[in-house]
Amino acid sequence: MPACTMGNEASYPEEMCSHFSQDEIKRLGKRFKKLDLDCSGSLSVDEFLSLPELQQNPLVQRVVDVFDTDGNGEVDFREFILGASQFSVRGDEEQKLRFAFSIYDMDKDGYISNGELFQVLKMMVRDNLKDWQLQQLVDKTIITLDRDGDGKISFEEFSAVVGGLEVHKKLVVIV
Repeated sequence: MPACTMGNEASYPEEMCSHFSQDEIKRLGKRFKKLDLDCSGSLSVDEFLSLPELQQNPLVQRVVDVFDTDGNGEVDFREFILGASQFSVRGDEEQKLRFAFSIYDMDKDGYISNGELFQVLKMMVRDNLKDWQLQQLVDKTIITLDRDGDGKISFEEFSAVVGGLEVHKKLVVIV
């Protein structure tokens, strides 16, 4: 597999480099090392929370879960770069929509169930809505987006609505 290099450091697979220049990867490497407070080579939720801009974000755990492709509870540098690439200005709309979808698809089965939507929205609204109010909102959302009547939201159903909102244009980070 072709690889790119990061200064004197190891070479990284081409998949990690597709949305970032060499210079951007170096900067991300420095950012990663700053976040890796215990020098373990991977980032925990607590280490992500050391970023002031994430401290009040109720979805940090979900973002870590999505970035953590091997499921070990932490994000290594490869996962960090692949995850961050979803926010690159060079990333495509579908990739950004898939990331947004995966925040809600907690069990990674390719669908957003009623329960998953409830759990993620509960993280977002905390105690600002009573559970029965939130459940009504979830039920209404599922009914509205579920075009094939299977009781859950597929990526295609999600994209049909969310894609039109141009959310993908807001999911961009300048490195």
